[in-house]
Amino acid sequence: MNGKSSKRRRAARERLRRMLERAKAREELRKESRSAPSHAAQAAASAGNATPKLASHGPAANGKRPAAQGAVGRGESAPERTVSREDRDWERQRQIDALERDVFELTQLTNPNDRSADDIERIRREVEELRREFYTHLGASQRLGLARHPQRPQPDDYIRLLFENFSELHGDRGFADDPALLTGMAWFHGSPVMVMGTVKGHDTKQRLIRNFGQAKPEGYRKSLRIMKLAAKFGRPVLVFIDTPGAYPGVDAEERGQAEAIAHNLREMSRLPVPVVVTITGEGGSGGALAVAIGDRILMLENSVYSVISPEGCASILWRDAAKSESAAEALKITSLDLLRLKLIDEIVPEPDGGAHYDHAAAARLLDASLKRALEELSQLPAQELVEKRYRKFRSMGEFFA
Repeated sequence: MNGKSSKRRRAARERLRRMLERAKAREELRKESRSAPSHAAQAAASAGNATPKLASHGPAANGKRPAAQGAVGRGESAPERTVSREDRDWERQRQIDALERDVFELTQLTNPNDRSADDIERIRREVEELRREFYTHLGASQRLGLARHPQRPQPDDYIRLLFENFSELHGDRGFADDPALLTGMAWFHGSPVMVMGTVKGHDTKQRLIRNFGQAKPEGYRKSLRIMKLAAKFGRPVLVFIDTPGAYPGVDAEERGQAEAIAHNLREMSRLPVPVVVTITGEGGSGGALAVAIGDRILMLENSVYSVISPEGCASILWRDAAKSESAAEALKITSLDLLRLKLIDEIVPEPDGGAHYDHAAAARLLDASLKRALEELSQLPAQELVEKRYRKFRSMGEFFA
């Protein structure tokens, strides 16, 4: 046993030595993260060109002249393609993830009383700082990737972590139940509330059942039924949104998808109870807006909210979905952009690295914002609540006038 322990300690020290040698690489990553041009600047530069060009067709970043047209296929090498900013960002993230795994394994192998323990702790703090800095400077396209992360907590996770005695309610009392929209009653800090959330599903089977979070008319009519129950019994409504949009299928259109969304918009605008909406991941188009007419609109730090997906926008404007990164910047889909435009009320911070790293911590951060919002709104009489909600949405977009 002693021989095995000694061998593992020697292996740990060797790995520590290799990690110390990576210090220079970490410094290079940090410098690159600080000095790289912003996504907004790149989008503005590309928007100024009448005809967008591939990076490899312009002056090469390394100073080399591009190959002449038609050179490829006659024995000459193809022109070098410039690595996109998005690719560089995800490569930095991959390296940071590898460093974190190394630190964790070293911590498990090293005796806490060993002299190398202090070095490991110092490296751990450096890696945490590197990750924090990296996620602070992400662009719109990278935040969209985080909003769609498969391990990101979904509304049903927040319901489980934030509420007590949740009791799900099913059906629209007209056609069927829609699993894409989860609704029910619960208790929040000792008070009864109504809860709704669009759920994508956590694995392939769940995603098929939940229709990837895309609600149908019966889902929106179910949510309206729940909101009317909330109005009848004086319960606040808490809504959690993570959906790419309403279901665009023929069967949904046959059952009145547009009418169901429009009906929700009208009825939600005059609900006499507090409505707090939280964008937890994707807030896509009218499918999200149909349950997002609230007195307070909260967004998690790495969530997105948009009238159309960047891929759809790029396909319409440039006939090329590959230009989604430029579209994401132009659409202003991030929480910071929307707060500046006064389309949301508050940004809820996430744990370092994103909500998918720590579901419980993300729920605790959201819990504080929800509690504060409900306490403020509960002080207002119903008539004033409805009037303020009306003025809030009527004032949106005044900067275009």
